[in-house]
Order: sequence, then C-alpha cells, then structure tokens
Amino acid sequence: MSTLAVTIARLAALADVEPEREAALAAFAQLKSELNAGRARAAEPDGGGGWRVNAWVKQGILLGFRLGSLDPHPSPPPFRFFDKDTLPTRDLRLADNVRVVPGGTAVRDGAYVSPGVIIMPPAYINIGAWVGPGTLVDSHALVGSCAQIGARVHLSAAAQIGGVLEPVGALPVILEDDVLVGGNCGVYEGAQVGAGAVLAAGVVLTRSTPVYDLPRETIHRATAETPLRIPPGAVVVPGARAVTRGPDWGLSLATPVIVKYRDARTAAAVELEDWLR
Repeated sequence: MSTLAVTIARLAALADVEPEREAALAAFAQLKSELNAGRARAAEPDGGGGWRVNAWVKQGILLGFRLGSLDPHPSPPPFRFFDKDTLPTRDLRLADNVRVVPGGTAVRDGAYVSPGVIIMPPAYINIGAWVGPGTLVDSHALVGSCAQIGARVHLSAAAQIGGVLEPVGALPVILEDDVLVGGNCGVYEGAQVGAGAVLAAGVVLTRSTPVYDLPRETIHRATAETPLRIPPGAVVVPGARAVTRGPDWGLSLATPVIVKYRDARTAAAVELEDWLR
C-alpha cells in the first residue's frame, strides 16, 4: 500500500479523529487530488479480467464526510445549496478538455473525468467516480459515488449509475469500455456490465436481478461472493417472467433478457459519431 493509503486507513479507524484533524484534512485533500488526476481509483482492473476494490479510497471519502461541517455552498441567489465544506464541486478548467454544456451539471471534487468526455445538462458525477475518455454523459444522467465508467461509454438520458460507497470492501458499479446504456436504465448495487454490452432503454440491473440469457441458455445471477455481471457484447432488453406461485392472477415480474450478442450491425446502430465528441 502507498503511504497515503496507510495514512487514510489509520485515520479512518480512529474513534475520535479530532486530535489529528489537521493531518486528516491534509490526507483527504491529497486523496481528492489523486482522484481528480485518475491516479487513485475506488476499483481497478486486476489484470486477470476481473476487478479489485481499493477499500482505502472509500475509507478516505467517508473520512472526508466525517471531517466536514455543513456550510453554504458558494452560489448566486436565488439558488441556495448547503453541503459539507470538505466536498465542493470540482473546478474544471478548459485545459481539462472536458465538454460541459451549460444547464445545471455538477461534478463533485474527487471525481476523475477524462479528456474528451461530454457532459450534457443537467447531469451529476459524484466523488470517487472514474469516467473514461470519449464517454458521453447525457441529460439527467447520474454517475454515482465510486462508479467506474470505461472509455467510449454512452450514458443515455436519465440513465442512473448507482454508487456503492458502503460497505467499503464492496465493488462499485462498473461499466467497461464501449458500453451503451439506454434511456431510463438503472444499474445499481455493484452490478458489472462487460465491454461492448448494450442495455436497451428501461433495463434495470440490481444485485437481486436474474438476467435470462437466451442465446446461451443460462441465467446470470449475483452470488454471495460475486456481483451480477453482464457478459461482454450482450444485448439486454426489458422482459417479463410469469409469476407461477400464489393465486392465478396472471401477474408477471420485470426481468432483463439477453436476446443476442453484439455484431457489426448492432455496433453500427449504436456508434456515437466522432464529430459529436
């Protein structure tokens, strides 16, 4: 572990951090700097096709909440906002090469937004998130705390990518490279979406969601040890399955269904034109 990781782990374990408040504030400021630069991540590829969580990063973020006091956020009337003074919005500059379209978007300090990202208004990117190059975050989209978003991902309007800050050892939501998330989709509770997968509008993935894979004739589920994972290249649509227990009321439950795997035709249909970037 790095010196910063060891320091944060020690400070986060203190029952009373006030005697070391200055050191804790300095460590949290350093963590935010590392997160902003993309050098620290809440989770990262493990080199073997999977992901590993960096619990100390989450511990540091929670430490920042613990250290903060509720203060007015600097904003002009008539808008009034009150938040922890340790968690301001990020001061993006032109040199960051991130296209932030006017209209109410906010990026919290401690979120990494790669050069070439486009953020349409209003959108929100929370602390600890990592957003890869060439990604589009569309209107009313949320990138939750510690969510990991790969390169060239398309988050359509009103897509909700949940955050997983606690427990600190849990993997956050992960979208790998070239994923397309349709409008009004929700990905929560540490679900992972493999590279190149397509979530059609309205798909919702949670830890308790079974996903029915028609081409491979299998069902993808989370287990006590592993998150729900959508295979690379899968094309997922909203579906329904009949309720077979209880009264015969003709009920069904919503469930995502993999109807095929991505091919050249699908790739062409979901490609984001380069000039939009």
